[in-house]
Amino acid sequence: MIVTLATVLTLLLSVTALLALARIYRGPSLLDRVIAADLLLSTMLGAVGAEAAINRHATTLPVLVVLSLLGFVGSVALVRFAVRGET
Repeated sequence: MIVTLATVLTLLLSVTALLALARIYRGPSLLDRVIAADLLLSTMLGAVGAEAAINRHATTLPVLVVLSLLGFVGSVALVRFAVRGET
């Protein structure tokens, strides 16, 4: 049961990461690329969290916190940059 769940999760997260990478590559605008990079980071968070849940350990919790903070700070910085560019 757990092996099947891990296989399905790996497949879904891999497809999500590949689609995000395709959007980063194709663009067309900078905002599309940044949103795709944020999606890729969220996918990485999901993968690390799923790995921790399947293997039943909490040693990757600091990694999850740092990656979450990185995504939040990056998104806020992008919004500030985009707002500053509009005016």
